[in-house]
Amino acid sequence: MILHHEGIILQKGFEALEAISLKEHSAQRAMFSTLAGDFEVSCYAPGILRMRLGVEQSQPDYGILSSTADNTLLSVTDIPGGYRIQSGHCSLEILSGPMRIRFFRGKKLVLQSATDRTIEGQLRFSPFAKRADSWLVALGLESNEPVYGLGEKWAALNRRGQLIHNWNEDATTLNSELSYKNTPFAWSPEGWGLFTHTPSKVTHGVGYPQWSHRSYILQVFDAELDIFFLAADNPRQMIERYTHLTGRAALPPRWSYGMWISRAYYQTAEIALEVANKLREHKIPCDVLLLDGRAWHTMEDRFDFQWDAERYPDPAGFVQKLRNLGIRLNLWEYSYLSTRNPLFNELSEKGYFLKKTSGEPYIHRWFSWPYDKQWPHLMPSGIIDFTNPDAYNWFRDQHKKLFDIGVSVMKTDYGEAVPDDIVAFNGDSGQRLHNVYTHLYNQCVYEAAEMYSQDEPMVWGRAAWAGGQRFPIQWGGDPQCDWEGLAASIRGGLSWGMSGGPFFAHDIGGFAIGNVEPELYIRWAQAGIMSSHTRFHGLGEREPWIYGEEAENIVRKWLGWRYRLIPYLQGCALEASETGMPVMRAMPLAFPGERLAWQFDQQYMLGSSLLVVPIVTPGGQVRYYLPEGKWFDIWKQIWVEGPGFFEETIPLDYIPIFGKEGAILPLGPAVQHTGELKPGLHLSEVWIFGAPKQGLQLPDLDLVVMSDGKISNLPVDVNVQNK
Repeated sequence: MILHHEGIILQKGFEALEAISLKEHSAQRAMFSTLAGDFEVSCYAPGILRMRLGVEQSQPDYGILSSTADNTLLSVTDIPGGYRIQSGHCSLEILSGPMRIRFFRGKKLVLQSATDRTIEGQLRFSPFAKRADSWLVALGLESNEPVYGLGEKWAALNRRGQLIHNWNEDATTLNSELSYKNTPFAWSPEGWGLFTHTPSKVTHGVGYPQWSHRSYILQVFDAELDIFFLAADNPRQMIERYTHLTGRAALPPRWSYGMWISRAYYQTAEIALEVANKLREHKIPCDVLLLDGRAWHTMEDRFDFQWDAERYPDPAGFVQKLRNLGIRLNLWEYSYLSTRNPLFNELSEKGYFLKKTSGEPYIHRWFSWPYDKQWPHLMPSGIIDFTNPDAYNWFRDQHKKLFDIGVSVMKTDYGEAVPDDIVAFNGDSGQRLHNVYTHLYNQCVYEAAEMYSQDEPMVWGRAAWAGGQRFPIQWGGDPQCDWEGLAASIRGGLSWGMSGGPFFAHDIGGFAIGNVEPELYIRWAQAGIMSSHTRFHGLGEREPWIYGEEAENIVRKWLGWRYRLIPYLQGCALEASETGMPVMRAMPLAFPGERLAWQFDQQYMLGSSLLVVPIVTPGGQVRYYLPEGKWFDIWKQIWVEGPGFFEETIPLDYIPIFGKEGAILPLGPAVQHTGELKPGLHLSEVWIFGAPKQGLQLPDLDLVVMSDGKISNLPVDVNVQNK
């Protein structure tokens, strides 16, 4: 048989599912038998069919699904060679000899089992197969069919040709397939989506040439195979259906849309306050200051929720001084405890750490990195076991003393270090706990914020799994300090958005490795300011005045624009919480009918009104695409007709931003922090791109209409009519 050796290795030890027969069915589900065990098919919700294989095995599911099945009715009919399960406008055909599937949206076949064959006519891959540790599923792809999703990834948004491992890792520098936020959810503009409900590792060969360029092959490392087939008329509906399954984000507080600033790290209270006061002196808007990693506690003892008394002798007074400046405090944390900490033995005796199979606490030993000479190396540590309810509650409640003195939000760092060979309190293995550990971690800290914070709850999280979008917000980890690091950060955010995560930020200036020149700093700031959330952060100093007068002036101007956008971003967030649509929308998601737009994975829609074109190369050269319709260049104040490709050299003080014809842009005042805004939705004016909708009435506001290449101010209290 002609088969690439990698394909032979991949299928070694797998048993194909054969001899499919209908065992029983009701109005809610159908049960089938095979020589390798039974499986069931049900309709979870309109447009969502669920197939479960290995259902006889009960395992923790960790609350990945946030909804319950609505028991939508289905029917089962015989067809040649198998059965059709029909529910509403979608259907799943189960065929025998070997077992394979055909998935329909209406009458259109949108997904089927792999069809590539050997020269002998045999299938090159078993459509469904199992072995002791995993399942194998082989699906077909049409020529040039793109596939999106699968979590936060740094390369091309189209996963076609990529080998993707859904396995949370520390992705420092963002230069490989490794990522912090993985989701086993993929979708195609052809109208199908596929969500593998598991906490375990899933490997996706998405038209991966070494396996099959025309197949999508999944290996699921779990005893149960639980797959949701999603049918949707468009990508927006696809995201809505996926987030119906796994949950939608809570609304972040208004102050979260302001500027965040930190560095690794502000060593003392005096240094942090000096930066805060200088921000105000320089008229740099800011809402949140972060004490990162080693900033607020001792290295040997971390992490036990205790302040370093020498550097921060009066934490409550320190927090209040920041509050007096209109700046909230964000504190770093992780879910590890040093073996040198006096609490270690106590928590170990209580069973609060993940354990080795021998019953002893597992000790995580940190990798060596280039900055160990600058800072003390991290101590060997135990890992909090969030499957133990007592450990979960202890960790959650330790936050109370921080929130009580006015801390606003915690940065939940790390969480990707659970090894395969540990045993959790609930009896599960590290292999199943690894990915979902961060889900439990962020859930725990978010609950702490709900219970104890004086502000609206949120977290600033690095890692996530399917369903992690419920605990906003997420940032993109540690990018390399260069132009490719900027480009990768943007793609990571857009990729996360296409995987159900609506909020995202990246480290403006990059985190590590390399020098940040003023040009790169400015371009990164412009891109970060036109993101869901905005944080300046890195190993070095990220305050604007560090990069010269020109950089400071440009960044100040852009932060003024950022604060004016807050009402618009609030509206985008409301839409995200109701539908799952991300604030930053990649071109395939925003313009599913314009295939030419899909190749541009550095530009995006910010909400439904603004198209943003970041500059990701030195010199200001950029090539971008405007979809069909008219677009208002908000800086040049001219209309541009699409569709079309454009090439420009952009001056350093701006990046292209276009208003979509017919869209409305609510703007607030330029302020130094959100505490200066009125409660609710504080608007100063509304921009209307093109002819406004009939009957638009916004009293007490300036209405600015962009039409016919002109900008005109309408009088207050006007009832605008089409002309």
